[in-house]
Amino acid sequence: MPDLTAPDYTIARFVIERGLALVYVIAFVVAARQFPALCGDRGLQPASRILARARFLDAPSIFHWGYSDRRLAIASWSGVAIALLLLVGLPQVVPLPVTMLAWFGLWCLYQSIVNIGGTFYGFGWESLLLEAGFLAIFLGNAEVAPPWLIILAFRWLAFRVEFGAGLIKLRGDRCWRDLTCMDFHHETQPMPNPLSWWFHHLPRQLHRLEILGNFVAQLILPFGLFLPQPIATIAAALMIGTQLYLVVSGNYAWLNWLTILAAVAGIGDPVVRDFVPFVPSLTEGAAFGPTPAWFTALVLAVAALVIVLSWWPVRNMASPRQAMNASFNPFHIVNTYGAFGTVGRQRYELIVEGTDVAEPAADTTWREYEFKGKPGDPGRLPPQVAPYHLRLDWLLWFIPLSPSYGGEWFLRFLLRLLEGDPATLRLVRRDPFAGGPPLFIRVRLFHYRFSTFGERRATGDWWVRTFTSEYIPAVGLHDFVRRDAV
Repeated sequence: MPDLTAPDYTIARFVIERGLALVYVIAFVVAARQFPALCGDRGLQPASRILARARFLDAPSIFHWGYSDRRLAIASWSGVAIALLLLVGLPQVVPLPVTMLAWFGLWCLYQSIVNIGGTFYGFGWESLLLEAGFLAIFLGNAEVAPPWLIILAFRWLAFRVEFGAGLIKLRGDRCWRDLTCMDFHHETQPMPNPLSWWFHHLPRQLHRLEILGNFVAQLILPFGLFLPQPIATIAAALMIGTQLYLVVSGNYAWLNWLTILAAVAGIGDPVVRDFVPFVPSLTEGAAFGPTPAWFTALVLAVAALVIVLSWWPVRNMASPRQAMNASFNPFHIVNTYGAFGTVGRQRYELIVEGTDVAEPAADTTWREYEFKGKPGDPGRLPPQVAPYHLRLDWLLWFIPLSPSYGGEWFLRFLLRLLEGDPATLRLVRRDPFAGGPPLFIRVRLFHYRFSTFGERRATGDWWVRTFTSEYIPAVGLHDFVRRDAV
């Protein structure tokens, strides 16, 4: 077998493994806490429906052998336990097959959840986590040097994430080409964070620089990942810097962190040692044993698989009708990525309110449900949520863009509020009825914009909101048809 090892990438492997394990921890905690209410036995979009109409090869999942909320909890907390062990490095010091089995277990468990999660698991970072998690199975352990082909595969992943996002912008909304998108984006992004208000109020000249920097990071720097050192490290470091900029300006779950981890594959130990004084003691003198022939054969097979499956993402990126965040195989092994081909100019929010008045009238007092992440109370500072993921809040952002994102699951959400369902109420930040269900629910549409500096000084509010229209008029339990779908 040829020598396909990369002993100068021990730092990259260490960071990728620990970082990926931490993301897995968060993803499985999110599943344990949110999946039952969203997609469980009495969920808003029950997984049982997907399982009833999909074959295993259409949606690979261990839950084809039976789903229950209890089994989901066992799978989720098992994933947390395995990921924590990998985070502290215990499976990395045991025999190589056991190390691989730990990563394989995480990949299978999370694949099983994603493939039955429906709309609530339709985000691009789910496929990104599964693709990165699949590659991690073949990173090796402490006894063998990092496999060079897997390091390259992580770079190829970073390339597709960044280059795909750059292309979708270049082909998409005109505001990317005339450098005005950032005049709106910080305000209209799905879930602003505590600094988004400040980023929105940056001078417009800086907004133009944001977009130019974005195009450099997404359309030029990714090619540097495949150039010799130290160019690859420099390109990776600059890409990581731009991702950190996104981390501090918005909430995008674990998307940015996974992109950072993939880009880390471009960072070589010798370059790091030249710039960070304490690193030599961590990387010099590492003694690796011979790589087993069977493991090398597996790495070669995985590399061949990635090459074959890359045909579809490459064809997609080359197409003028480029799709965003698409998987071309049910196992999410090699995917295409991209986001924000279109940027909204206005922000609209659904405000859900309830009342315990038996016969609502014009002067009825309505009390507002407050959500954990999405804007509601104008005086509340947008929270820092990422890398945690609030799935309900994200889907609620999509509905004003197109009601098709809501539909039946949103009506079922309103029904659960009328029922005072404890699992559903745990998805919101504040229940104005303290667990006692309201008699009626209504949904109103508001226009939101960030307050100006003057408005902020005068009122203390981060947002200014204006009533736009009635989205769903007052409804009670008697308005819902009792059927299995509800």
